[in-house]
Amino acid sequence: MRFNTRLVADKLGVVGTLVSTMSCAMCFPAAASLGAAIGLGFLSRWEPVFLALLPYFAAFVLLINGLSWLSHRQWSRSVLGGIGPVLVLLGWFAFTRHLLSHNAARGVLYAGLVIMTVFAIWDMLAPSHRRCET
Repeated sequence: MRFNTRLVADKLGVVGTLVSTMSCAMCFPAAASLGAAIGLGFLSRWEPVFLALLPYFAAFVLLINGLSWLSHRQWSRSVLGGIGPVLVLLGWFAFTRHLLSHNAARGVLYAGLVIMTVFAIWDMLAPSHRRCET
């Protein structure tokens, strides 16, 4: 996978995940208030659609990070890039299936969102390079 393709695909998945949580005021009030503050309040009428798309965006980011490992062979970056989407998926499933309390599931999901965002910014500032085997 080319550098530009992976860079755009990874950031698109992170943005999609963030917008999905910011549109769901009932489920994720902290993210929704941030979304309303930056002008995304109009997305609340499509709340069910974005809530259904949330795991797909997170799985997309996880897939892109896995494919990134095939290109760059840096397991540490792949693991760090995969922690956020996995936490988002776990938080989403725990929230929708009532496996944890709503506050615990939101905490897991918010932690995953923060990790995904931090990793996406870090990946833009210090892009990975292929490590050749000797």
